Amino acid sequence: MSESTVTPPVSASPAKVSKVTEAVIRFAGNSQDGIQAIGGFLARLAGRSEQEVMTFMTIPSTISGGPSIFQVRIGSGEVLSAGDEADMLVAFYQHSYEDHIHSVRKGGIVLYDSDHVQVKPEWESEYRHVAVPISSRTIEAIGGTAKDKGKNLFTLGLVAKMFDLNLPKLERLITERFTGKDESVVKNAMMAFNAGYGFSLGNLFETFQFVESQKRDGHQVVMNGNEAMAYGLIAAGIRFGAAYPITPWSDIMELLRRELPKYGGTFVQCEDEIASISMAIGASWAGRVAVTGSSGPGISLKTEALGWAVMAEVPLVVCDIQRGGPSTGMPTSVEQSDLNIAVYGGHGDSPRVVLAPTSVEDCFYTAIEAVNIARKYSTPVVIISDQAIATRIEAFTEPNMEKVCQDISPDLTPVADYKPYPLNAPDGISPRIAPGTRIMSGKYPIATGLEHDEMGHPTGSPKLHTQMTARRRKKLQKLGSELPVPKIYGPPEGNILLVGWGSTEGPIREAVDRARAAGDSVSSVHIRHISPLPPGLENIFAGFNNVFVVEMNDEGLYGYGQLCGLLRARYCDPKIRGLTKTDGLTFRVREILDRAKANVAEGLRKM
Repeated sequence: MSESTVTPPVSASPAKVSKVTEAVIRFAGNSQDGIQAIGGFLARLAGRSEQEVMTFMTIPSTISGGPSIFQVRIGSGEVLSAGDEADMLVAFYQHSYEDHIHSVRKGGIVLYDSDHVQVKPEWESEYRHVAVPISSRTIEAIGGTAKDKGKNLFTLGLVAKMFDLNLPKLERLITERFTGKDESVVKNAMMAFNAGYGFSLGNLFETFQFVESQKRDGHQVVMNGNEAMAYGLIAAGIRFGAAYPITPWSDIMELLRRELPKYGGTFVQCEDEIASISMAIGASWAGRVAVTGSSGPGISLKTEALGWAVMAEVPLVVCDIQRGGPSTGMPTSVEQSDLNIAVYGGHGDSPRVVLAPTSVEDCFYTAIEAVNIARKYSTPVVIISDQAIATRIEAFTEPNMEKVCQDISPDLTPVADYKPYPLNAPDGISPRIAPGTRIMSGKYPIATGLEHDEMGHPTGSPKLHTQMTARRRKKLQKLGSELPVPKIYGPPEGNILLVGWGSTEGPIREAVDRARAAGDSVSSVHIRHISPLPPGLENIFAGFNNVFVVEMNDEGLYGYGQLCGLLRARYCDPKIRGLTKTDGLTFRVREILDRAKANVAEGLRKM
């Protein structure tokens, strides 16, 4: 926490209010304790208060539940990551206390449930401990049968009091959350919250208050990455989707299933992954881009049909929300290990477009971009996100829906003649017409997964196979030449360039800020367009002594991760090196800086 006052000696009651610009709060308990709900309320309050916010969570992958955390970072200024260290830990159990106390900065606050936690004497002098009998006080407030579902709201009341949060807005959020429930549910929720807010904090010698945010650029919306992507798909004109549930993709599926009918659309839960992508391809072929999605295991099953869409040149959007692998791996942990399958998955030469959103807000706009690319180039587009973006909550400026929403209904205006795969099309790009469009010549094409001629009729001609393979390649080369050159964060020349993709953007940028403040020569660049790669990267790399690709996957057989391998193959530059990890957790800012400096030192020793 950044404070504007000096901490006084301990007193019997809160003696001062310290102004802070940001705070990182970690809630640690079990998955059934509703700690995600606490973090969600705080994140949404920040959004409604024109503050910036970013969250991080871990949940167990077992049905029986287990230890879980939710970390929220709220700031009156720019927030780029969920925070390296917590300013306050809220611990519900002994294991919560012992497992997470080292995530708190020295001198930070440890608020604990004294009904379940015994303080370790060796830590009493390092942290400011605040004992609150959360469980028993919740029972007093709403009764014993509801304590497990009420102590999270009691705790939210405590935090609201400690940080002088906007009480009317929080109460409104709680009421909205339980709208449609029995009146007793809302009543108990408010009783628990007010009991926590009214609890005496006599053993806390200060409270905190956020300085007023300077952000005044319009109304904010608050959501997680999966929600943003789903709404982006709807805004882009998607009206049909088909999929099979799997963590962490399922949230997108559930939102589309709920929302699409409101716009005349349909979402179908299929019997398996193969049926899902096949149904989506059929809907796309019928004239309007459709969507399917999954996570790693499901993407593996979809690859054969994805190759069919490449061969038949059917526009399609496939969402891959990555998780730890291989196989069923770590379903609720973050990893960026699906890049290779997204770019190369499938047999034969089957080029497709791969986009990687960088933030929750970017998930919304990337979904729209994916639909537009799929339509223009008649190709499948894979949006490769990950568990970190999927589940984290951010606040961002509300999109101008009148400008971004589009109608992609098929145009059935009759045409004189039509060839779906013309060899003379500039750069291999040819517009598609929907089935049902009248073709005046009477010559109607077909679609097939076999190699074909210009009308889609199957062929075994070596010459035509060569020409058609070139067509499918050239149109993506054309797309690549028109992509914008990525912007460098920091000076265009220096010692270290950090390269990232996906959810690592925020921590990487914060690492750059911290390094430059310490006098180090560090910049970064983030790549959204993975395949094809954007132009100009080789010129950017030329300005730096060391290029480190920061990604959450294994270093592989040769010492670098998946994007790093793609870049080394493309540019044949040995100074492009990997900085990887596979612990299922997001990168911490300090971790990036320490690893980069260690790699530079190692390189110098080898010279």
